[in-house]
Amino acid sequence: MSQPDIQKTIANFTSIEQALDYFEIGFDSRFIEEYREQLVKRFNGYLLLEKPDDWFSARRALKNAYCKVQRSRLDPYSRSACRGCTSCQRR
Repeated sequence: MSQPDIQKTIANFTSIEQALDYFEIGFDSRFIEEYREQLVKRFNGYLLLEKPDDWFSARRALKNAYCKVQRSRLDPYSRSACRGCTSCQRR
C-alpha cells in the first residue's frame, strides 16, 4: 500500500476502534472510552510528525500512541511495569 493509499484509509476511519481493528491491535473498550480523546490526539500527532508510507509504519504510530497513553497512567514514582497491551514490546 503506498503512502497516499494508507493516508486515505486512515482519513476514512470514523472512530479509533476502526483504526485499532484495521491495524490488528487488541484493545480494552473501557480504556478507549476513558482515554479516546488523548489517544486520537497522540495518534494524529505521530502521523503529522512522520507521514506513514505503508501499513506497518502507520500501525507503529498507533501502537506507540496507545502505549504512550497506557504508560502515562502509571505512577511515575513507582517501578510498576506497563501491563496495558498484550503485545507490548517494552515488557
